[in-house]
Amino acid sequence: MKLKTLSKLGMALGLGFLLAACSGDDSNKSKGDSKDVNLAYVEWDTEIASTHVVGQVLEDLGYNVTLTPLDNAIMWEAVSKGEADGMVAAWLPHTHASQYEKYKDNLDELGENLTGAKIGLVVPSYMDVNSIEDLKNQADHTITGIEPGAGITAATEKALDEYDNLADWNLLTSSSGAMTTALAKAIKDKEEIIVTGWSPHWKFAKYDLKYLEDPKAVYGGEETINTFVRKGLKEDQPDVYSVLDNFHWTADDLETIMLEVMDGKDPKDAAKDWVEANSDKVAEWTKDVKK
Repeated sequence: MKLKTLSKLGMALGLGFLLAACSGDDSNKSKGDSKDVNLAYVEWDTEIASTHVVGQVLEDLGYNVTLTPLDNAIMWEAVSKGEADGMVAAWLPHTHASQYEKYKDNLDELGENLTGAKIGLVVPSYMDVNSIEDLKNQADHTITGIEPGAGITAATEKALDEYDNLADWNLLTSSSGAMTTALAKAIKDKEEIIVTGWSPHWKFAKYDLKYLEDPKAVYGGEETINTFVRKGLKEDQPDVYSVLDNFHWTADDLETIMLEVMDGKDPKDAAKDWVEANSDKVAEWTKDVKK
């Protein structure tokens, strides 16, 4: 209960900060000369890394950038209503399918910024199980998940219904951080654990893990991470639009930053260091910016 209450409070505060940051921007945006940019993101390790990198690039171009963490559904809604300028955190076609269908008509879709993403149930490689259908009584019939509003949470709830052997299993929702903490503890103690997982993610570089086979294809196939912006951004802030439109990188790029953040580096510092070390890629993203 405490976790759920804190999660709701955090979502409300995040939305409040976002609305406050946007409240004075409308007149400037309509003139096309605003230097204020709001990027919304969901607090997954992947999206913390990618959003901070894009934010740093825009800051280096002279923009006043606000990065606002929000619940998944609120992130989509905020961009669709113009309360945020954009996001680089949309997982498609499966994870965010319901949000995409609900809000797509009120968004400008700029396409993928990373390919080869994946979601599913993940276990330490030392566990003697390879398929969701093979699960019986491991980990006390419990799957350790993340936020209740996440797409992978909805997919796991569907898996509990689709797989007969999971009929009496429980999904423990919490947060991305709590999930990786539980995973680290279980691995240290050589205990069984099943988590909702996705890649790219630093945990695959740090631990020996494997996805469980999903014969019913509940979690879908390969995913992409995509960029969306508010309607009118191209006309209001063409340079911001072009940077977001050109933004594209690899899982190796992303995991480099995630590992540094996991090891204790501040996300802004990790993003700044990456931008400085990858000027060639940044140049591609900014090539259409008017000098």
